[in-house]
Amino acid sequence: MAGTVGAQAFESVEVGQSSRSANPANIDALLDQMTLDEKIGQLVQRMGGRSKALNSRLGPDELEKVRRGEVGSYLHVAGAEPLRELQRVAVEESRLGIPLLFSMDVVHGYRTIFPVPLAMAASWDPDTAVRHARIAATEASAAGLHWTFAPMVDIARDPRWGRIVEGAGEDAFLGSRMAVAQVRGFQGSDLAAADTIIAGAKHFGAYGAAEGGRDYAGAEVGKRTMQEVYLAPFRAAAEADTASYMTAFNAVDGVPTTGNAALLRTMLRDEWGWEGLLLSDWRAVEELMAHGVAGSRSDAARLALEASVDMDMVADVYAADLKAAIDADPALVPLLDQAVRRILETKRTLGLFDDPYKYHDAARESRVILSDDHRAAARTAAQRSIVLLKNEGDVLPLAKDAQHIALIGALADDALSQLGSWRARGMAEDVVTLRAALEAAHPNVTFAPGADSRSDDASGIPAAIAAAQSSDLIVLALGEDFDWSGEARSRSSLELPGRQRELFEALAATGKPLVVVLMGGRPLAIPEIAEKADAVLQTWLLGIEAGPAIVATLFGENNPGGKLPASFPRTTGQVPVNYDFLPSGRPADPDLTKDTARYMDQPITPLYAFGHGLSYTDFAYGEPMLDRSEIAADGGALTISVDVTNSGARGGDEVVQLYMRDPVANVSRPVKQLRGFRRVALAPGETKRVSFTLTADQFALWGPSGGWVIEPGEIELMIGSASDDIRGRTSFTITGRGAGRIAPAAIETRTLVMETGQ
Repeated sequence: MAGTVGAQAFESVEVGQSSRSANPANIDALLDQMTLDEKIGQLVQRMGGRSKALNSRLGPDELEKVRRGEVGSYLHVAGAEPLRELQRVAVEESRLGIPLLFSMDVVHGYRTIFPVPLAMAASWDPDTAVRHARIAATEASAAGLHWTFAPMVDIARDPRWGRIVEGAGEDAFLGSRMAVAQVRGFQGSDLAAADTIIAGAKHFGAYGAAEGGRDYAGAEVGKRTMQEVYLAPFRAAAEADTASYMTAFNAVDGVPTTGNAALLRTMLRDEWGWEGLLLSDWRAVEELMAHGVAGSRSDAARLALEASVDMDMVADVYAADLKAAIDADPALVPLLDQAVRRILETKRTLGLFDDPYKYHDAARESRVILSDDHRAAARTAAQRSIVLLKNEGDVLPLAKDAQHIALIGALADDALSQLGSWRARGMAEDVVTLRAALEAAHPNVTFAPGADSRSDDASGIPAAIAAAQSSDLIVLALGEDFDWSGEARSRSSLELPGRQRELFEALAATGKPLVVVLMGGRPLAIPEIAEKADAVLQTWLLGIEAGPAIVATLFGENNPGGKLPASFPRTTGQVPVNYDFLPSGRPADPDLTKDTARYMDQPITPLYAFGHGLSYTDFAYGEPMLDRSEIAADGGALTISVDVTNSGARGGDEVVQLYMRDPVANVSRPVKQLRGFRRVALAPGETKRVSFTLTADQFALWGPSGGWVIEPGEIELMIGSASDDIRGRTSFTITGRGAGRIAPAAIETRTLVMETGQ
């Protein structure tokens, strides 16, 4: 037990004098009582352990720091009982009795692990994201945690970047909706409730724009793209009252975000009016020296504090070096007081001054962790996240009486990978794999690993071919295991790793019906699979209920309704291949005799476009209808409606997508921009009317001189099933000029679904 928090650890330490603040609700009075060292202590977040060894560093020396008021927060800690004891030391044995904040990366579940965030974005269903975050908050708070470093809302347009798995993909509007959903799920309606935790939207800046998709690399982003794309989900999170943000590791235009006062203090604080807790990423304050903008640790501390970074994650730069910076420049003291006040306000908002132990109910922890209801919700989320990329000849769904199935691929039996790269307290033994679920659902299954994503060993391929030849059809699990994506997991190639392509080609040559189940945390370049497989299901990394969700989809109990949140390139060299690109004076043309904006050796389209996703049924669209032909730039609004009919024989979900284009403006505008979507369930033959209400400020652009500008002129609207599958078009006119308030992609579009009686 040495080095861990528990009764024995505390009994071996001398107990100091207990003193609670006389009036903790009065933050100013509490600040007046604090020494400089105690103020700095509130800005310090320390490791309580490591992600695989929680609480392991909380020995006697660490507890003495708590008693002296030298710590404001811990990460890599968990457990209702051990954290209750740690909190007791803070509130009963320190001079001022200020409670601690306990935090963890609860990214897509605490113990009940849901699909990775990119997969949940593929559901195109914010309600699924709300439900996930609500359950994650319920479990994490029961385990003593107050704070999660999620959602990650970075826009990622280069799938080589490993952290694309943690976000919502390439689009600012979809990303904004998923950001808001998760903030609301984590924080609930009352942060003082014991089953809520504060959200930590990350990584503020343009982390997802890292050059070449290399994690931590700098970004060169124009001001318009920064405002309209990369910052939009952060603004949406602010509108949803996220209680905290985390800064990005990287630099934008040469300025590291953690020391960027113009971005953080001026824009985020002053212009946006956001007053929450701003945290650095892991050792990011210290890394200001490596970026070359700070010559010493005290310089780094000064830059971060001036930029409005309230808390230093684990680097101890504030703890050890901020005092020297303040001695050199006493003008930093008011900035220190601001940071301390924001941290204390956060603790008060959580109700920790009123009841510091309310998150430490061991009975609740035992009752809610991995409950049956939570597992059921994880299965539903997994089913809704699956995307049907191809279904040639309607090979899917499989017949229940299929005589013999060859299940091939190491990923089909890889429980650990389904937890993703951030798994909090998720356990591999909680996962139901594809192999386990398929063998339970069907009496005649032969499994062979064939090849995995991490090895050049092809010795298993002959056995896989033999299994396929003695079966009636093949289900082949391919892709990337969990460790190919995530932090510091960038790849230079988006092709299948290992000997998986060789395995695929060998199985395709058998002539047996071939269904590919594509797993992983990023879009892959898989043109050979798109060409030769009969069906392709993109299943990502789906969490603890991955296997049952995939099997239900294979046999048609679940009709896949997910859509791609990021485009799939044909080759690595085609990226970025996002749908909302700017037009060119020589737009791409398939005719190679023309000089146009294309690669000579590739088609001009992505392999699978943003928003793509098929179904086991078909959907027909009526003509889009506008309730007016023009709106005023100053406060105008309009509604566009479309009738959608399930014209097939199975019930299913369609994601109705609304895009816009401003064809003539003072600056070149993207060829399409998502401005609304709604996932709609339709029975066979059923028609529903889907309506989107848009306000004038949703058509603003970042003006040449800065600021949000609404210009007069025609706006084109497009409704369809994907960015490359537009079913109807119309247009209207904006009259006059106006000023927008926030990024249009951050503004929620009101949607309404009505029965038509048809």
